[in-house]
Amino acid sequence: MTALSKNGTSSIVLVAVDGSDYSAGAIRVGVALAKDSGARLIGLSIAVYNPEYSTLVPNLHVEAGNRARAALNAFLAEAGAGAETATHEAGDPYQGILEGAKEYNADVIVIGRRGKRGLARMMVGDATARVVGQADCPVLVVPRAARLWEKRILLATDGSPHSEAAAMAAGNLAKQFALPVTVLSVVTSSHSPERRQEAEQAVAATVERLKVMGILAEGKVVEGCPDEAIVKAAEDVGADLIAMGSHGRTGLGKVLLGSVAERVIGSADRPVLVVRS
Repeated sequence: MTALSKNGTSSIVLVAVDGSDYSAGAIRVGVALAKDSGARLIGLSIAVYNPEYSTLVPNLHVEAGNRARAALNAFLAEAGAGAETATHEAGDPYQGILEGAKEYNADVIVIGRRGKRGLARMMVGDATARVVGQADCPVLVVPRAARLWEKRILLATDGSPHSEAAAMAAGNLAKQFALPVTVLSVVTSSHSPERRQEAEQAVAATVERLKVMGILAEGKVVEGCPDEAIVKAAEDVGADLIAMGSHGRTGLGKVLLGSVAERVIGSADRPVLVVRS
């Protein structure tokens, strides 16, 4: 994720909206992020349309476009009438969001999240999970009531390439917003002494790298269930943004989104920035 500079002409914040209440947080944070950064702001809505059904439902194409444009009303109300908007036609919402992000060369996709009920995928939403797992840029997942960060960033790391990419993105944001960073690694009771030492080393190296960037940083290694420990640590240190890699050290390439990242997104009550290497 490139730093969103104050003149920021090359930085693009793409806010994906669907007309539901779940987009409220994404709109609020995405608009505030772009304004603070001086970035180009685009609201994107997907016209879900399957040509196979067009012969069964008259005017299906037109209705899909109308619904997509109507879904942008809340975005325009927050961003202002002059804000940029776009609609994309796709058979599935996540496909349209990914295509839009590529077309506009987005630096970050901001997307909403469902309520805190059910299984992880039900909480995150299938479209959100697929966007996070396949996007070429970082994805900021925002709960409905969340707001733009102003206190501290919690960076979860395990030394994986995805964590390294997340550290760079978190460092850029911390510098831009003049925020301190808490670097966290979680070990489990089954981890060997060698693995625990690796966690300590990963945290220490990341803290040092952030300090070189002029960022106030501290490190912690805790034991517990990774996703629960990450969410609790964010609450304990007062972090109002969580940054993490899309997959951990044991993540499989064929899995679109790591289980820890998915559960953190599903249970956190603050924005979660997910980054792929």
